[in-house]
Amino acid sequence: MKQILVVGGGLIGVRHLEAVKAHPECSLVGLADPNMSLEIDAPRFASMSEVDCAVDGVIIATPTHLHAAHGMEAAARGWPMLIEKPVAGNLEQARELAKVLQDRKIASLVGHHRRYHRVVQQLKSCLASGQIGDVVTVQVIWAMRKPDTYFQGNWRTQDGSPVMINLVHDIDILRFAIGEIVQTTALRGRSQRGAARVETGVIALGFETGAVGTLAFSDVTPSPWGFEAGTGENPNIGATHQDMMWITGTKGALSFPSMTLWQGEDWGQAATKISASAEKNVKAPLDAQLDHFVRVIDGAEPMIDVADATKTLEVAVRLEAELAGQSGVSSV
Repeated sequence: MKQILVVGGGLIGVRHLEAVKAHPECSLVGLADPNMSLEIDAPRFASMSEVDCAVDGVIIATPTHLHAAHGMEAAARGWPMLIEKPVAGNLEQARELAKVLQDRKIASLVGHHRRYHRVVQQLKSCLASGQIGDVVTVQVIWAMRKPDTYFQGNWRTQDGSPVMINLVHDIDILRFAIGEIVQTTALRGRSQRGAARVETGVIALGFETGAVGTLAFSDVTPSPWGFEAGTGENPNIGATHQDMMWITGTKGALSFPSMTLWQGEDWGQAATKISASAEKNVKAPLDAQLDHFVRVIDGAEPMIDVADATKTLEVAVRLEAELAGQSGVSSV
């Protein structure tokens, strides 16, 4: 039985708490969060420093800017860790944490939990097996309207760009399924809420494989397109089960998450629809991730550790900086 401590009692932290309590191989040590008014059916600590009992692994689900500091604190105590995404608030912190973990040989896992979706692993396998040939292009849409209350009275008022909160997931899936992203450029859209933060934009991507792609995003637009809506993974976001990623290759094309596969020869004949058979999750991705974390504590290779997640962060930080430096599209 693994003794698991959760640090951070926000929206995602509560989901981790419930997952740990329900897991047959885990026992919840408690919740560490300075807000002692949070009530859970487990011991409470104001910080990790107060924890005076055995811990086999820690789940860090605090705000992004605290990830590295809390990771360092856990590393000082020799605790294997699962850190929520993004892995850190900036690249310097992420790289420093990665080095400390490597030097001290402490296991880490980063919460890019979408890698645990069966359909995401199916996507990676399908592309790797060459069913659509060499990947040539990819188009992704993430378009949702976040409620105004999402931003009110919290850190998202200034730092609530969807790049670091949402697109970092899509970037990670693209790295996981297609390959390393080696070129980026971005164009920022006009603000609709009158906020300084980035709301809307279009990103162009170049992959190490030679493939190219685009990622269009907005958090002010109700639409059926986005990973959460397409897969129904988040109970707080309405499911539409519509595709939100379209990939073309030298032998065919694929849309995701329906996994609709098309193949053909040339434009003289219509492409043929081969199948549409998306694999279903046996377990919720957070539960599958916790299963994996238990194995990582015992020495298994992590699906994505701090060093790997730093590469995803590097792309997201570069895009965030480019978009933040623009004033948004204006009429000519």
